[in-house]
Amino acid sequence: MLARIRNAIGARHDRTIMPLNRLKMRVAEILKQEGYIADVREADPDKGHRKFEIILKYGRGQKSAIDGLRRVSKPGRRVYVRHDSIPHVVSGLGVSILSTSSGVMTDGEARRRRVGGEILCEVW
Repeated sequence: MLARIRNAIGARHDRTIMPLNRLKMRVAEILKQEGYIADVREADPDKGHRKFEIILKYGRGQKSAIDGLRRVSKPGRRVYVRHDSIPHVVSGLGVSILSTSSGVMTDGEARRRRVGGEILCEVW
């Protein structure tokens, strides 16, 4: 999912479509809440496979709202943190997305709720 978003931004596309699952949909909703993408919605199913569409957000001069997007936890190396050791992204200007026992949430929300979990990605 992150690679598709990164590639769409690099090619200056206004939208990208990908297969739907709950984790990807929740990550996209968080990106929308934080102002990194314009909209997220379910697309028309293709041969019975559900898909969703991410509308990307650009500013002046086609400058993307997302400057960087990095996957932290990978299949070969999962990264888990406690609530008191969640790292700040770009000195607090970016956001980490965590998968916790209370659901998928941002780093700020995880600190407020005092829950740790797996760091999925960082966006700035």
